[in-house]
Amino acid sequence: MEFCLKANYQPAGDQPSAIKALTKGLNDGLEKQTLFGVTGSGKTFTVANVIQNVQRPTLVLAHNKTLAAQLCNEFREFFPKNAVEYFVSYYDYYQPEAYMPRTDTYIEKDAQINKEIDRLRHAATQALLSRRDVIIVASVSCIYGLGSPGAYKEFVIHIEKGSSRRDVMRQLVDMQFTRTTADLKLGTFRTKGSVMEVMPMNEGVVYRVTFENEAADEIVKLDPITRKTLGRQADVWIFPAKHFMSTPVTRDRAIKAIRSELKERLSEFDKEGKVLEAERLSRRTRYDLEMIQHVGYCSGIENYSRHFDGRASGQAPYTLLDYFPSDFLLVVDESHVTLPQVRGMYNGDQARKHTLVEHGFRLPSAVDNRPLTFDEFDTRTGQAIFVSATPGLIEKETSRQIVEQIIRPTGLVDPEVTVRPVTEDGAYPGQVEDLIAEIEKRVPKKERVLVTTLTKKMAHDLTDFLVDGGIKVQ
Repeated sequence: MEFCLKANYQPAGDQPSAIKALTKGLNDGLEKQTLFGVTGSGKTFTVANVIQNVQRPTLVLAHNKTLAAQLCNEFREFFPKNAVEYFVSYYDYYQPEAYMPRTDTYIEKDAQINKEIDRLRHAATQALLSRRDVIIVASVSCIYGLGSPGAYKEFVIHIEKGSSRRDVMRQLVDMQFTRTTADLKLGTFRTKGSVMEVMPMNEGVVYRVTFENEAADEIVKLDPITRKTLGRQADVWIFPAKHFMSTPVTRDRAIKAIRSELKERLSEFDKEGKVLEAERLSRRTRYDLEMIQHVGYCSGIENYSRHFDGRASGQAPYTLLDYFPSDFLLVVDESHVTLPQVRGMYNGDQARKHTLVEHGFRLPSAVDNRPLTFDEFDTRTGQAIFVSATPGLIEKETSRQIVEQIIRPTGLVDPEVTVRPVTEDGAYPGQVEDLIAEIEKRVPKKERVLVTTLTKKMAHDLTDFLVDGGIKVQ
């Protein structure tokens, strides 16, 4: 399906020329472009028109969750018939694992996962793997390890009429779905007699599969609260409940690699006389191995992602960027803030991880569970549009074209700003006396004056001074 932009208004002001220039730049193969637009000039609408013109999957990168949510809602209004998804960190609270050698303090990882955001993350990756008319609005979370898209796709289950009940149950368990006899939640399923109900990770609905003679006979889509029938389907595709997935072969290979690395690391600790570190690492890693071997998952399994992915030491992890096709478009909103944020993620993460490795809390391979470096991020993104009212040095140095969007669709322009000195200068009486003179010009016109100060104390002092001068002030 193609992108179809819906809006009750047409491009105006500088928008038409900006849309034309950016679209031409993309079609001409320009790697980096900057949309330099003033606040309120409709840059998001310009980008939406460019997306419709080029018809390519798009990643919109924002520097915080709130801005990402706002952009996501705007793009959903522009593209109601296309997939516009939201991908940010799913933690409501997150305390990373850390160790402070100076005080011998170990801080265990503690986190609270937001189930709804987790559902939206799964909806984003599933949309990318099943269609092209996709816009993903993401935070910097998109450069952190996510799991192999290849392994994720291998576990997708297709339930249709005639599917074996036993095979469906086995595949759901392999996909990290949890069997329950209580209320259904995201990533769970339950069976009773010849009826199986599944709630996928990506949508808040229940699929009821009725079996006859151990073969699927009917598939019904239900509302999980009211239990009303939303429709009957010939088939349904269900994706895994976790992004980190592994086949038995991959799991066995990873376990061997982890054991080999553990043996090598324990030998290093023995040579250095680090008995405590060796015992600490041995106990934790062997426990994790037992969990992986018997359950297929363990707490902190992402720290072993290098072995599951089959990556070499130092090789970049899989991220959301790997779920996109090679011709996707990157749009960096507020790029003067977002790009430095992307650049800074790697160094902070590595400092913490190296301390954990050095003191035996993690294997050395844990450092490869990391965000992308800025260079790795740059090589994984093709054509990009930086959007900012104040472009930074990175945008100016890398952009092949800077497109200005100064005139707003409304035709309104920014007010003229006059900079005046603080102290007395010749005929100029100084800032406070000058302010009083400007206030006195407004009073006969029955207008109000807004005065801003640097601190609260300055605001109180100025208020008292103006009150003493007979000026009405709040």
